[in-house]
Amino acid sequence: QVQLVESGGGAAQVGDPLRLSCAASGRSIETYAMTWFRQVAGKEREFVAGVDYKSSVYYADFAKDRFDIVRDDARNAVYLQFISLKVEDTAVYYCAARDRFATETSNAYPYWGQGTQVTVSS
Repeated sequence: QVQLVESGGGAAQVGDPLRLSCAASGRSIETYAMTWFRQVAGKEREFVAGVDYKSSVYYADFAKDRFDIVRDDARNAVYLQFISLKVEDTAVYYCAARDRFATETSNAYPYWGQGTQVTVSS
């Protein structure tokens, strides 16, 4: 079992940088794929970015060139760096883990954090 706790969300302005953190506990994440999803109220949870256990990275189209996912197995953590926020990035962001390989399918992830809210205003 791995427990995940997100942090770093909050209010931001368009164009601001922001970094979300996901701290894992219970076991090492080194054999897990770590992935960020986001969800807006009333909409389905959507894939944002994922990193395999061997550090291959994957991004949703809207995240390419604006977001950066980084894993730090030594700290048992994964980060999502927003390079430049847009109003449409407003959502609850969730960290998730599954064995080895990332997928865009949220149902494939057995481990989830509680989420952290990001609100972007113009």
